[in-house]
Amino acid sequence: MFAMTAAALGQASPAKKPDTTLQISKAASSVGDQACARCHSAIYDSYERTSMAHASGPAIDALTPAEFTHQESGVNYRIYSEDGRAWLSFERTSFEGTRSERTDDSQVHGKRELLYYIGSGRRGRSYLFETDGFLFESPVNWYANRHTWDMAPAYQSAREIPLNLPAYTSCLHCHVSGMQSPLAGTENQYPQPPFTHGGVSCERCHGDGVAHTSGGAIINPAKLAPARRDEICMQCHLEGKVAIERPGRHVYEFRPGDSLSDYIRYFVLVGTSGDGLGAVSQVEALAQSQCKKKSGEAMSCVSCHDPHRSVSPEERVSFYRAKCMACHGTAFAVKHHADHPDCTACHMPASLSTDIAHTEVTDHRVLARPQISANLLEDAEDRPSPPRLAPFPPSQSVDQRDLALAWQSLVESGMTWAEPQARDALSAAMKQSPDDPALLSALAYSEQKRKATVEARELYEKALKIDPTSIDAAVNLGVIEAQQDHLAPALRLWQEAFKRAPYRSSIGMNIARADCAREDFAAAKASVSRVLEFNPDFGPAREMLRHLAMSPVKCDP
Repeated sequence: MFAMTAAALGQASPAKKPDTTLQISKAASSVGDQACARCHSAIYDSYERTSMAHASGPAIDALTPAEFTHQESGVNYRIYSEDGRAWLSFERTSFEGTRSERTDDSQVHGKRELLYYIGSGRRGRSYLFETDGFLFESPVNWYANRHTWDMAPAYQSAREIPLNLPAYTSCLHCHVSGMQSPLAGTENQYPQPPFTHGGVSCERCHGDGVAHTSGGAIINPAKLAPARRDEICMQCHLEGKVAIERPGRHVYEFRPGDSLSDYIRYFVLVGTSGDGLGAVSQVEALAQSQCKKKSGEAMSCVSCHDPHRSVSPEERVSFYRAKCMACHGTAFAVKHHADHPDCTACHMPASLSTDIAHTEVTDHRVLARPQISANLLEDAEDRPSPPRLAPFPPSQSVDQRDLALAWQSLVESGMTWAEPQARDALSAAMKQSPDDPALLSALAYSEQKRKATVEARELYEKALKIDPTSIDAAVNLGVIEAQQDHLAPALRLWQEAFKRAPYRSSIGMNIARADCAREDFAAAKASVSRVLEFNPDFGPAREMLRHLAMSPVKCDP
């Protein structure tokens, strides 16, 4: 009757036009790029033409109007502007194909105002909209490599309209500057505006500019210790297989000169091959290259990239060949394919991203013979069996708590083979950190899956006592309560969680089913209506609402 996990989907449109003006908030310790331009006009003018400078902003400033029909769902999407505002409309008048759990084929249509864009447009661009104060990603994206609109990554085959994709901090922080923290206890309800400056501002790499404008110092990344220098790029160009934030810290709080590992720990899966390249895997890919291995700390991202300028198509070949020759020497240039000067075309070819559709990735592994050596980056004897999670960078210390959560993250992503490693790691981590709410909740979920209800309940209750805002712990404890016919405490847990995450459709549906069990049909209808406010194409909610309107009333078919 009740879902095991807090899976979710949902969103709606604002009643009035939100203020999308990006400006310095009174509380923000930030001055913006315009303040830098007064003394660094040439760098400012050059940087303003880079992709990083245009990584985000008001949606109307970077709109690509279009209309297309997604074949899998039969939904027609339209992206357009009207009266100086950007809009996304969606409409499906009939449901094509068969789907046993869905019998309600009535019309689904509506629109959302697109408030902000995310992405420079070099690879692609997504858009954000707001529903009742919560920020979401558009279900459709613009993909520059293919010059096409299509569904958001992971939703290429969606049969419903995914209007409840939360705009998490993990995505926003790499594209915006002066990002505001979500409101306490929520994942995607931000103050307005959610960020104070569009794009990646000067301060994202050079630190707080407030003191500098009054004559104080500013950070020059090139003068930092190599690890601190590299971490400035790593905060956005390192993804790893799993990333775990440190207790009480968030990666968006990182500032140049800080130790990134104080905020987040990255892990890569060692002992596997053929996974391909992710869209944000430049740092870990470069670490596998012979260039980096032989150059060591002398080599960094800025050895080849000038963050203050974009290389024009006309100078691209000569620019990057000069970077290669800076290490390999002019004599090497004469004998090494002098008639084919494009080094990157052979040694850093573009390939399709494994995690974002229609997107190409430059191979930063700098392979000598890409077709032959792509899967030979590690010697066979270096490949452990079975695969293991390793910290990245390799010099990073391993914290048992972070490693355990990383293993559990793999399990929750669908890698069920990792369940034994996750359970062992969680048990070991609990001995070191018995009061860590993330560990308690993760171990509780593991116990709940293997039907050790008593143990799971105890762990969830302890986790919630330490961190009452944990949505997953509250929802899953509510499941245990409901399965034991304790509907009152289950409802209290779910209702509080649903207030802070109304786009998680499964929570609202659990509440509605509990209300039906109590024959409080008006409350059930209100919960289902709230689900549809955020997730209007959610089949189970539409079906339940239809049955609640019948006479006599019934909740399920």
